[in-house]
Amino acid sequence: MTSLTSNESTTSPADRARALSALHAAPEILRVVNVWDVISAKAILALPETRAIATAGHSIAATFGYPDGTLPFELTLDMVGRIVEAAGDVPVTADLDDGYEDTGETTRRAIGVGIVGANIEDRLRPVAEAAARVEAVVAAGAAEGVPFSLNARTDAFVRGGGRPVEESIADAVERGRAYLAAGADIVFVPGVLDADVTRRLVEGIGERKVSVIGLPGALTAAEYEALGVARISYGPTTQRVALTALQDVATSLYADGVIPASTRALN
Repeated sequence: MTSLTSNESTTSPADRARALSALHAAPEILRVVNVWDVISAKAILALPETRAIATAGHSIAATFGYPDGTLPFELTLDMVGRIVEAAGDVPVTADLDDGYEDTGETTRRAIGVGIVGANIEDRLRPVAEAAARVEAVVAAGAAEGVPFSLNARTDAFVRGGGRPVEESIADAVERGRAYLAAGADIVFVPGVLDADVTRRLVEGIGERKVSVIGLPGALTAAEYEALGVARISYGPTTQRVALTALQDVATSLYADGVIPASTRALN
């Protein structure tokens, strides 16, 4: 089992970036369980199944008391840097919201603390503008000598409003192709995607080029894998599970309960 102390990395950021890209391209879906601070990262790093660490921007923002998408970059950078230190040779991909004002500079600074990949949202900017922001990420990685593994996120479903699903699929495919052409590694399409929608996204964007989120009501990781999906992450839901457990045990303790004997000393 991995030690719960920080791990010293023996690999370069470039090596870890290449390892992350290889995990995206592998026939097996990459399952990343999102973390939000050092101790949550260490709990996941202790599991032998862990191949990469992904941070959850929503969860980090909540940790600091900010609404999702409003956390100042300096706080994001500090926390993800601490997670990188704990991760050692395990590649860390960070949620960097929409990349802030300058996606290239954001990427450069993220690489500076050891991040080797990221999610960056398009927030439905015009396609050409969003693709240019992807190009800036890739260029910044190249300038730093790191083949940065960008999981370019399109909000075609989560910000699509009440438009027909056909329009969201077409929008996601157009954006996904543009982002891949601009140098993104894979394309993140969050939303509760059924088998038919997922199949059409994979057909339009590419085999092992689509990344999804596991939400209540979504498919299982194995089902997404069979449809050609590259990666599945879980966003803020992992923190919600942890907070649900905390609130439930607190309710029990207020009712004169005791700490369960099955509790593991993970901190």
